[in-house]
Amino acid sequence: MISILLPDLRGGGAERVNLDLAHEFARQGHQVEFVLMQARGEFLAEAQVAFSVVDLATPRARSLPLALVRYLRQRRPDALLVAMWPLTVIAPIMRLAGYHGRIVVSEHCVLSSQYANWGWAHRTTLRISMAAAYRLAHARLGVSEGVADNMASLSGARRRMFAVVHNPIPSRKISDAQELRLIDALWDAPNGARILTVGSMKPQKNHPLLLRAFARLDRPDARLMFLGDGTGREDLLSLARDLDVADRVIFAGFHPDPTPFYKTADLFVLSSNNEGFGNVIVEALSCGTPVVSTDCPSGPAEILENGRWGRLSPVGEADALAKAMRASLEDYHDTAALKRRASDFSPEIAARKYLALLDL
Repeated sequence: MISILLPDLRGGGAERVNLDLAHEFARQGHQVEFVLMQARGEFLAEAQVAFSVVDLATPRARSLPLALVRYLRQRRPDALLVAMWPLTVIAPIMRLAGYHGRIVVSEHCVLSSQYANWGWAHRTTLRISMAAAYRLAHARLGVSEGVADNMASLSGARRRMFAVVHNPIPSRKISDAQELRLIDALWDAPNGARILTVGSMKPQKNHPLLLRAFARLDRPDARLMFLGDGTGREDLLSLARDLDVADRVIFAGFHPDPTPFYKTADLFVLSSNNEGFGNVIVEALSCGTPVVSTDCPSGPAEILENGRWGRLSPVGEADALAKAMRASLEDYHDTAALKRRASDFSPEIAARKYLALLDL
């Protein structure tokens, strides 16, 4: 049995990745169980339908070691797959507590960027914990070259100790015709002028940059749709009004399956300051939707092969982003080629690499 340890199953990229991996592991004949610090989140219902879910009921990381010891002694999984610091430095310690299964840890973001403003004490804790615990894990992986490089740098370990496995992104299912019609109506814009972004409204995504670029696009027929939610929503609404584009911006909220939104969009834009990988880029490509992304560390340039499969724009530059968006909307795109590129990130390929690291 493979146990997947996560904080919870909120609607984030790492959570989606682990669910997709779990489905592929199961398809290949492996039993999978989710072990959550707290059984909550938008993806919890999906996990409960397909897999066993264990709620450790530990809202704080300091309570996790004892709860995890009890779980491992009771369930004795063959392997433990762990995502996201600090879980990735707590789980390897289970070897010292007598757990003999294989432990594989994965990071899904550039930790030095994610915690850049947390102060010197947190940075010191981060580095020391990674240096000590990563060496106890049987395997360590980052979801992009940049994430793996950062893991090595922070932990002081040799880069060769870290594998890279790009995130699995399933091919997008064919959407229901009625659903597509409903979303067509939501856009209230002609084909050729529909711009989509998908992601939580948090500072890392730099949605204000996208709003400013949209305001400079000089396309009065264009609409910009935000798919996602978060604490930054009200600030974005206020900025849209200040930029005099509020009547052309759509806040559609969170949707577990963004497929019909990708399929009805003419352009997908990612405006992030940093990413671990950029799942949404591959999701867009899998629908044949053209992509413009900031060339942020790390992932977009790897996915787009430095501009071969979509335009890259400098981080934080609204004029450059607007120019790239305008050019992409006016350009011809080979949708079949975009879909073929997305197939390079299939769950089958990723699961095979994970299972090799898990020795299963």
